[in-house]
Amino acid sequence: MKSMDVLFAVLLVVGGLNWGLVGLFDFNLVATLFGDATAVSRLVYVLVGLGALYQASTWKFIQRRWRTAPAA
Repeated sequence: MKSMDVLFAVLLVVGGLNWGLVGLFDFNLVATLFGDATAVSRLVYVLVGLGALYQASTWKFIQRRWRTAPAA
């Protein structure tokens, strides 16, 4: 499960960096790399969204697995 946590965390970093670039410089890295509204760019956006949903829904479990949360 830790590898899945890391994978989705990386996807969230990619998404966060992309949104930061869009906000600061009006530069969409995903669209630049994979084309605007192509199947691959849409897949990247979907994977980033799924990563966010996964992280949000499993936050407490991730803390316990990584032993960063106090035992309840």
